[in-house]
Amino acid sequence: MIREKFFGNWGYAATRQFDASGTNGAVELTKRHPTFSLTKQGAITGNLRVNLSWRMRTSDFDDRGSSLASSLRHPLRKFTPDVVQAQGQAMVNVDLDLACMYELQDGAKGVVQPLGNILGSINAPPYIQLSGDDRFGSGSGETIYINMDHRDQFKRLLIFVYIYDGTPAFDRTHAMVTLYPGNGPRLEVSLHERAPEARSCAVVLIENIKGEILVRREMKYVYGFQSELDRLYGWGLQWGRGYKSKV
Repeated sequence: MIREKFFGNWGYAATRQFDASGTNGAVELTKRHPTFSLTKQGAITGNLRVNLSWRMRTSDFDDRGSSLASSLRHPLRKFTPDVVQAQGQAMVNVDLDLACMYELQDGAKGVVQPLGNILGSINAPPYIQLSGDDRFGSGSGETIYINMDHRDQFKRLLIFVYIYDGTPAFDRTHAMVTLYPGNGPRLEVSLHERAPEARSCAVVLIENIKGEILVRREMKYVYGFQSELDRLYGWGLQWGRGYKSKV
C-alpha cells in the first residue's frame, strides 16, 4: 500500500476519435477508439466528475449460469475438471480505490487518493478533490472532482484504480469508471479485462496538449501499487507504505 510525498515531466499526443457505443448515449472509450477531446466538445468549464462504481459478486452465483450454458454448448467439457476457485463460493473480498496522480504546468506533482486521506482541494491547487472512501462497493461509489476552470494549470492527470485490500480480482467486481463533463456525453471505461494478479490499473490519462484537453483510455494493469504506476508513467514521486484505519 502506498502513501506519498509530492512534487516533475512527460506527455504524448493522441488521436482524436471516439466510439459512441456506450449505454444511453454515453461514449465508451475502447481500444479501437481510445481518445476524446473535451475541448472540441466544449466541456472545459465547471467540474469534471470522475466516478468509480463497483460491486462485489460471488463466483458461485455469477458463474453458475455461464457454466451451465457452456456445458450445453460443449457437452464433452463436463468430463474436464473445473478450475478450483480460491474463494470457493464465498463473496469476493476486495476494496477498490479511485485515485489521481497529477502534474501541473508549474511542475508541482502529487496524488489525490483515499489512502493517507489525501483528498485534495477543488478551489486551490491541485484543483482536484476526492469525495471520500467507499470500502464496500456502494451505489454511489467514489468520485473525483476536477475544476476545469483551472484547466490551463493542468499538464497531465492519471486516473487510476487500485485494490487496497483483498483478492486481486478486477474481472470479478463489475467496476466502471465514468467521466461526467460539464457539457456533452459521459465517458465510460469498464474494468473488465482479465488480469487475475493485478492490483492496480491506469484507467485514463487527461492531458493538456497545446491547450486542448484530451482524455485517453489507458487500461494498463500492473501487479504492484502506486509506485509501479509512477515508474510506468515517469511521475517521479517518493512513495512509502500506508494503511487505512480499521472500519
